[in-house]
Amino acid sequence: MEIEDGIIKDVRVIRGAPCGASWEAARRMLGVDIGEAPRKMGLDTQFYCFADPAGWDPIHGKSPVHFAGRVHSKALADAVKKILKVL
Repeated sequence: MEIEDGIIKDVRVIRGAPCGASWEAARRMLGVDIGEAPRKMGLDTQFYCFADPAGWDPIHGKSPVHFAGRVHSKALADAVKKILKVL
């Protein structure tokens, strides 16, 4: 990931969802402010995810789409924190 003046300039997906949502959502992060990026990453992942939203997980009480959004949002937030520590 590359950040310049609080804006995401580049994102590299190391491990993504089999449906391809990770790559499309990551592409859509370019030019986004780092404060808004984790929320947007989660929403964009849900939008591009092809998992069946009717398949609710009985343990977490969420659909796979919601789970994917949460995982991707956290992964991006963690990456931003890691980059900011280096800068």
